[in-house]
Amino acid sequence: SSSLFSGERRRKDDAVFAALGHTDELNAAIGLVRAVCAEAGSPLGQLHMQLGEVQSRLIDVGSAIATPPSTSQTARVARTAFDGDGEAALLEGWIDAMDAELPQLKTFILPAGGQLASTLHLARAVCRRAERAVVPLVLAGECEKSVEVYVNRLSDYLFVAARFASHRTGETEVPYQKTKARHEESLFRGEVE
Repeated sequence: SSSLFSGERRRKDDAVFAALGHTDELNAAIGLVRAVCAEAGSPLGQLHMQLGEVQSRLIDVGSAIATPPSTSQTARVARTAFDGDGEAALLEGWIDAMDAELPQLKTFILPAGGQLASTLHLARAVCRRAERAVVPLVLAGECEKSVEVYVNRLSDYLFVAARFASHRTGETEVPYQKTKARHEESLFRGEVE
């Protein structure tokens, strides 16, 4: 077993620890993204800074998850309260700024588009898993709704950031193709008998 911030001990396979683990993995994935982003240089300096801010907020998210209101002292719950709505609004502003530079998305894209974009897509997938772990805690009253709101918006931010990184680094987004369309294109080029 392990202890939560409240001092309560729970089994390692408790839903709170699953959510904490996924959130920690997300933070580590964003750390990797930041390292790749730093290598890309100045066109992505703002993105690098934003991702650093996100990493700090994920520590706050973890604190909120580790302090279930139902079993924690009021002072500890207040100390770890998370302004997910305000932080989500900040993410929305960043999304809008990046989106203004991007061409309109007309089809599904594959999680690709260069090394940096690919690491952002991977972080987005981990973020979605963290969100799926947080939702049951929110429904059970074990975590504040603002955490769910933030993690949900964060996955959208990571998607737009991946597109933005691909655009800024001169990489090409890879559109999804249905099997029939791909086969017809190959026939047109004479690649299939």
